[in-house]
Amino acid sequence: MAWQRTQTHFFALPASELWEVLGDPARVPEWNHAVVLLEPLEAPVGPGTELDWVPAGEVLGRIHSATAPPAVITRVDPGTRLSWRQKQPGGHLLVDWSLREVSGGTELTQRVSVAGAASAVFARTAAAPLANDFAQNCARLYTLAGGEVNEKLRIVIAGGHGFLGSRAAADLHCRGHEVIILTRTIRATSPYQQVLWDGRAQGPWSNSLYRAGFNTAVLNLAGELVDLPPTPANIALLRDSRVNSTLALVDAAAAAPEPLVAFLQSSTTAIFSDAGDERLSEHSELPTGTKALAQMTGVATAWEAAVSGVRAAHLHILRTSLVFEQESPLLSRLSLLASVGLGGPVAGGTAWVSWIHLADWLRIVRGCLGLEESLTIPDGVLHLAAPHPVRNADMMAAVRSQVAPGPLRRFSLPTPAPLVAVGAVVLRTDPALGTTSRHVSSAVLADAGFVFEHPDFDTALGAIFG
Repeated sequence: MAWQRTQTHFFALPASELWEVLGDPARVPEWNHAVVLLEPLEAPVGPGTELDWVPAGEVLGRIHSATAPPAVITRVDPGTRLSWRQKQPGGHLLVDWSLREVSGGTELTQRVSVAGAASAVFARTAAAPLANDFAQNCARLYTLAGGEVNEKLRIVIAGGHGFLGSRAAADLHCRGHEVIILTRTIRATSPYQQVLWDGRAQGPWSNSLYRAGFNTAVLNLAGELVDLPPTPANIALLRDSRVNSTLALVDAAAAAPEPLVAFLQSSTTAIFSDAGDERLSEHSELPTGTKALAQMTGVATAWEAAVSGVRAAHLHILRTSLVFEQESPLLSRLSLLASVGLGGPVAGGTAWVSWIHLADWLRIVRGCLGLEESLTIPDGVLHLAAPHPVRNADMMAAVRSQVAPGPLRRFSLPTPAPLVAVGAVVLRTDPALGTTSRHVSSAVLADAGFVFEHPDFDTALGAIFG
């Protein structure tokens, strides 16, 4: 296949209940908003049944309706699998949904692929929109299939519309937990309860930290994106957006009728700034003086300090490394560079890159919430990083091997440090994001017996693009 994306999501539901929705193509627009219409043209539905498919987007929808033949169902295994195919000029789009019962529920695997001469065009216009927002689509599907809050744990997520927050919300929602998103902007398409807040002052949102008869936990991911030039004003913005929102949550927890069962405070492995080849664990000392970059150590230390004394039974400080997943903004940027011949080593390629696959990040979050059987993670600082960091040159080579065309898989233009600095000015970002070195792993997770599903980068990337 010229383009393919495979994703899997867990549901705390039997396959039969999911199939009631998934097995009806006409209901796809209810849970995947990239589809306006997927209507069978005859009944009963089976292999060979034609589908009137209209993708979202006024212009794209009109063009497709006027030029494309009907899609066709290619496979139906009642209760477990449904596949359909749309002919494209010189090729086709294929969508496959399959259900597999696992311990505690069901896994849905979605495969979207494009083949043919014009696959690059149709991957962007048709396939990618269908595959995107998979986690949130699953959250809608869980609700449509009758999924309910079946355990007395509520999770309030600050920053729940961001990349990590949205994935954590979908993962917890589909496991039967009540999810509440604290947000500055209500999104009409969100499948979760949303509560407005400003990230600074107390208000009606503070009441979301308590509900009689339920345990409440907080996952704090709020803060401005770090992709900013390191000016004094931007550093203050990065720091204050994190500190002020954390202090607001700490104050709200103090005023709640009962303590929180857990407070998960986001932080970053960038707290170590540029550590060169030093091996870093939770027991390593933080840099000081000129080694402590203001936009990294300066922001993160204040962020972590702001949660001190929170009224919660358990406090975990989650120093997260670079998170890789199919829809992560980071991987999208790296893939773009690799696909146009700019995926060579950055600033010599010797810097250590600490990373983690999203699936392991989510498992650690669940472990901190006490939701992972046979896993107890102690309170305090925790490094969310796979056990095998990679050199920048090796990371870029692995990305090229997956996405670069032809000879660019073996060779791509390097980006010397001076060019990184120039590019950062043009892109209005921080050059240190691409040049600092951190070899970070977790002694705490190792001692707790946590086994990474994706411990090394090459296989993790292979699973992402598989």
